[in-house]
Amino acid sequence: MIPRRITGKLKQSARNYPVVTVTGPRQSGKTTLVKSVFKQYDYVSLENPEQRALCLDDPIGFLRQFKGPVILDEVQRTPDIFSYIQGIVDEKDKPGQFILTGSQNFLLLETVTQTLAGRCAVLHLHPFSFDELNGRKGIELSKLGNKCKRIEYSPSENLFDVLFTGFYPRIHDKGLDPQDWLGNYFQTYLERDLRTVVNVGDAEVFRRFVRLCAGRSGGLLNMSSIASDCGISHTNVRRWISVLESSFLVAFLRPHHRNFRKRLIKSPKLYFLDPGLLCYLLGIRSSEELSLHSMRGAVFESFIISESLKKRADAGKEADMYFWRDSAGHEIDMLVEDGERLIPVEIKSGETFSADFLKGIQYWRKISDKPKTPAAVIYGGGTSFVHKETAVRSWFEV
Repeated sequence: MIPRRITGKLKQSARNYPVVTVTGPRQSGKTTLVKSVFKQYDYVSLENPEQRALCLDDPIGFLRQFKGPVILDEVQRTPDIFSYIQGIVDEKDKPGQFILTGSQNFLLLETVTQTLAGRCAVLHLHPFSFDELNGRKGIELSKLGNKCKRIEYSPSENLFDVLFTGFYPRIHDKGLDPQDWLGNYFQTYLERDLRTVVNVGDAEVFRRFVRLCAGRSGGLLNMSSIASDCGISHTNVRRWISVLESSFLVAFLRPHHRNFRKRLIKSPKLYFLDPGLLCYLLGIRSSEELSLHSMRGAVFESFIISESLKKRADAGKEADMYFWRDSAGHEIDMLVEDGERLIPVEIKSGETFSADFLKGIQYWRKISDKPKTPAAVIYGGGTSFVHKETAVRSWFEV
């Protein structure tokens, strides 16, 4: 089993809270993780029809069968159970009594926050990170802008192979063809489960909506444009995108609020969190095709943003990541907030470094009146070095 970076935070939470909830998309490895960490716990999957029926019909009797701590898997299937769990943990004030998992964050968290507030730690497990697959720690976001020695990397994997494959555990554990597996994942999870939740009768409409969103990954979210292209209402776009976000399939970077005497863009940027799934939705059918595709930059940017978000989630921290763009088109792809300090980061898929990669950072330093603020460029090449007070980092290092 590939060690998961969130393991330490998971163990700590179980020592401090009576209930720990682990959410994340289907097939992100939640069940494997909690069963490996809490080997002595009883385990019940509420996907099992018999166990689910017992839990729904007789929740008190269902919980009474466990004499010690228990893992309840896919607990969003039985939302009424939370009230009974609350009664047990209030009576027995002991940490680590229940480990709950759920893949439908949009159904689970509302119930958790209402019923188990103050009694429950909530952790988010994403598919593998690139660091986890390579058995390393990686660079903390707060240190991206630190000056670095010149290092030549020789990655064992081609960048576009990494992006095309994506990071869902089963693909890597079983050596599966990513397109076949992701195609089945799209049909079973996106089309069946999520379409049921948002009550969409026409599968083709929802399929078109998801693919239209994929085509906008890395760009500003324009709900009116999506509504028009998909032939649905603005209200439905807002609701469906909220479900994709709550399912950990997409994430948003919000524009940074600080105004450097310029009118700023206020719409968030949309990102798909797994580059392999993004490639599938875009109709990219090989890593070679990706390397020449018009969306190559957007896929690479989504990959870097996703890896950064995973680092924050695995540490149990808020994202504290933004982008910056003014009305004249000047932009910083990612701003990392580290206390009072802001670290501008540019993300470029090119494999050859160009001084033009620094234009956004140089402009941002000028208007923010911080000419030597730490900054970084993450690019598709294999060498890390420093150029004009900016850390230029290989994708492989990050």
